[in-house]
Amino acid sequence: MSELNLEPPSGKRIAMATAGAAVLAIILLITTVLPAEYGIDPTGTGRMFGLDAMSQPSRTLEISDVLGGNEGVREVEIPDFGEPVPLPNPEIHQDEEHPAKTQTLEVMIPAGAETEIKTFLRQAKTILYTWQTDRGSIYVDFHGHDPLVGNDFWVRYREDQESSGHSGSLVAPFEGEHGWYWLNYNEFPITVTLTVTGFYDDIFDYGIF
Repeated sequence: MSELNLEPPSGKRIAMATAGAAVLAIILLITTVLPAEYGIDPTGTGRMFGLDAMSQPSRTLEISDVLGGNEGVREVEIPDFGEPVPLPNPEIHQDEEHPAKTQTLEVMIPAGAETEIKTFLRQAKTILYTWQTDRGSIYVDFHGHDPLVGNDFWVRYREDQESSGHSGSLVAPFEGEHGWYWLNYNEFPITVTLTVTGFYDDIFDYGIF
């Protein structure tokens, strides 16, 4: 039985392997690490594979708790007899210069079409709403966004795959547009009637699209 003759790699082979590894590391540095970590993209591969987006600073938006803070009101020290217990968050009551407004809109959505109606609310302002269809069910997404921040930022309050109407209220968590997107997936037109009451600044009907 013959014995295996294992010879250690020569210095030349070690040098070639080391050089190859160094070249590969440089290639990865230029094509992957620099675009992803530092936004430096000399070869364009970072843009091609979307790696340059990873180096962009994240955007944040602070959303204030406009309703919270009063959960522990029963734990607040009771003052002298006849004095009210102070609310931890007294902002739940707001004085208004003008009375609440009420507006009713009707929009006919053709088969396969969609539309949006938005209220513009300042932070912590309140609306009551109700909407219904004249027949059938449609898709609806009740959401809000701040146009000044951009279309990437939005929040969802309620989503229904099939609905013929809904009633509720909203306290705006931030200043911006808050409203409804409807999609008529039926083969017949549907009319939506929306009534909004509250302290909104304006209502935008974005029409059929």
